Amino acid sequence: MESKIEVLSTVKLQHSPDLYKIVDALNRTLKKQDLMFGLALDKEDQSKAIFTIYRT
Repeated sequence: MESKIEVLSTVKLQHSPDLYKIVDALNRTLKKQDLMFGLALDKEDQSKAIFTIYRT
């Protein structure tokens, strides 16, 4: 069984040490709606974070 993950939106923003808390809360709250959220540091600019919303 193949699972397809669709990227719904991506945004680049200023990195903050507490951003992961928002992503964690969103993942816990909206998991049953087949949504997943990701956060990664921008490889080119470590002061920026990339926030992505996925449909699973």
